[in-house]
Amino acid sequence: MKKKWFIAGLTTAMLASGSAGVFAGANLQQIKAYLNHSLRIEVNGSAYKLKDGNGKTLTPITYGGLTYLPTRALADALDIPIAYDAANQKVKIGSTSGSAASGSGGSTASGGSSSESKERPQYLPLDFPVPYDAVITVSSDSVLGGVRQSKLTYYTQETLDTMGMVYSEYVRIKGLGEGTQSVTSSSISIKGRLGGTSPLTINGAASKTKKGYNEFTVSWSES
Repeated sequence: MKKKWFIAGLTTAMLASGSAGVFAGANLQQIKAYLNHSLRIEVNGSAYKLKDGNGKTLTPITYGGLTYLPTRALADALDIPIAYDAANQKVKIGSTSGSAASGSGGSTASGGSSSESKERPQYLPLDFPVPYDAVITVSSDSVLGGVRQSKLTYYTQETLDTMGMVYSEYVRIKGLGEGTQSVTSSSISIKGRLGGTSPLTINGAASKTKKGYNEFTVSWSES
């Protein structure tokens, strides 16, 4: 049965070419697109560089005569709220996205457990993979000393082997510095700095309270 994934960050269900192989067999279609380095972005008459949650400059993608821009970066540029609804596989843009605005430097927090899935943390990089069936029990954002931080805990029926492959490939592509990894069929532990700067910790194992599920805890902060 095909696995459905949402890898947020682009306005379409595309992945950077380096990571597409990880999701072979998922509900994605591989395409040939181009990074458009010649396209410059202006916001209200001023030059603007699109960046991801780690501060890395992003490049627009051209495909089929159309140009695609990363959703989160564009929303930040226009000061428009944006949120990801993991339970319903939706990107919500505008005032109906929720009460918390993105990129404003403020902080929001939620935690605890619930029978209903929460939305993923808004500060967590949008390209961070979360399985479609994820039931998010802890989702928090905070700002400490001007540094944005996120915590995420979720349950999934995806196997540890699959998630280990996904997360190992993700940190490889993002460039995990000062990192340690232990990925087995019974547990996952990844720790380091994305791009050599942003601290990231991923821990996963079989749930002790939810039979047939694996539980993951993710902590991230910007550089």
